[in-house]
Amino acid sequence: MSDILRAPAEVKYAEELDWLESVDTGSKPFSWRLSPKMVRTFVLGSERADGLNREITQKWFGDRSIVERAIVTLASDRGLLLIGDPGTGKSWLAELLAAAISRNSTLVVQGTAGTTEDHIKYSWNVSMVIAKGQSRDSMIPSPIMTAMEGGVIGRFEELTRSTSDVQDALISILSEKYVSIPELDDNNIVFAKPGFSVIATANSRDRGVNDLSSALKRRFNFVRIPVVTNKKSEAEIVRFRTEELLRRHAIDLEVPPTLLDVLLQSFADLRTASAAATSDDEKLESALSTAEQIGVLEDAVLHSTFFGERELTAQTLAGSLVGSLARRSPEDLAILSTYWHGVIEPRSQNEGGEWTGFLEGGRQAISVLS
Repeated sequence: MSDILRAPAEVKYAEELDWLESVDTGSKPFSWRLSPKMVRTFVLGSERADGLNREITQKWFGDRSIVERAIVTLASDRGLLLIGDPGTGKSWLAELLAAAISRNSTLVVQGTAGTTEDHIKYSWNVSMVIAKGQSRDSMIPSPIMTAMEGGVIGRFEELTRSTSDVQDALISILSEKYVSIPELDDNNIVFAKPGFSVIATANSRDRGVNDLSSALKRRFNFVRIPVVTNKKSEAEIVRFRTEELLRRHAIDLEVPPTLLDVLLQSFADLRTASAAATSDDEKLESALSTAEQIGVLEDAVLHSTFFGERELTAQTLAGSLVGSLARRSPEDLAILSTYWHGVIEPRSQNEGGEWTGFLEGGRQAISVLS
């Protein structure tokens, strides 16, 4: 995988998936590569009660019931819609599920304002059409159509960012389980094979962009992914992702637990302040998600490696946090300045430790950006 910038889950964890498949004796729905229990084990990691001869790493951190409901949905003939705030791990969970079930998580349509019906059905190779006319050979199937033909999982990211006509085209696929090709006289219907399903994601902050119709909602089972508020779980997620980063960049740098605690506490404080705010101007534009915490720590680690003394400090972490969260000027800078003076400064005086360096690093970063 050294020549792949970001390997898909089925490549990254191929050895685990091969082993799980070799010992899996459970019943498998349709063309699934793993049984539902083994899919859950792959996503959430193994436990002593599983009776396996090796440890399977935990890859998604969240409530077990969320994963189980998602798996049960995919074993039915309904689509799965993972909905939640930005940074809650919706796309990562969708990728892991597709990798475990189909060993292919790359059949993805990215929903945007520019996504068209062709992106979820098919388009044409213009040069082949001119040379030989329209045929199945000159047709370019979409990732969703490829998933239908293979009886595997197709993914649709950011569904609510797609226009209503694109969403309407998805209704017929989810309900009828086939796609008609009216341009062809023969062989003009593509039927979905058993095992085909769609995992879609939607950002709960995008409400009002392109709301889902009631008809499309009926074709999906909704699974809401909550924001991680448990500090222990959030620490595990941040640590897991940071260790991946260090391995990928071959960086030998330790993240002190005390600094991780400072980062987690800062985000918790800012979330509390955001929840108590009475207007958007009093809230940071950032969603303050776990993914953004990972981004702040990643920025600090890389800065320490390339421009520091190969040691992560509280000052560097504070600078990365301010630089990452100060997106609007002067609104976000004013909110962060108030937080630093009203919360970090008293905490530095009372507790000392890493908070002293964190206070100084944040002050410097805010002054540079102001």
